[in-house]
Amino acid sequence: MSDNIKFIEKLRSSSLRPTKQRVNICKILFDRKNTFHFTIYDLHKIMMDKNEKVSLATVYNTVHALKNKGYLKEISLNTEKSYFDTNISNHHHFLDEETNTLLDLDEKDIEKIKVKKKLAGKKIKSIEVLVRVANNN
Repeated sequence: MSDNIKFIEKLRSSSLRPTKQRVNICKILFDRKNTFHFTIYDLHKIMMDKNEKVSLATVYNTVHALKNKGYLKEISLNTEKSYFDTNISNHHHFLDEETNTLLDLDEKDIEKIKVKKKLAGKKIKSIEVLVRVANNN
């Protein structure tokens, strides 16, 4: 099955019409070997740098539809900035605060985490650590 057909199926299953711009967004997101961390603005800039004419709204709506369907994970750092991740498994991250780069942190680099507090009527779904790093200045 060609990649375009896979991308078209992802878009359709996300209730999106598979336009050329949306298929190209999928190529950037999913046609790669390594995990891709990005913001909406990062992805829009990549599209514009490739001379892909696409509105910020199309990028935003496509990314959120793919996230809602489970193809992307959203990592909210604060109320103003969210990253998206093509690796949807439970895993940890490094955030370089100087370059705003988000990197995967290997599971073996984190010891077992024990949460002592329980919330009534709730169970822990996942534990994901965000390690913020900066220069030693």
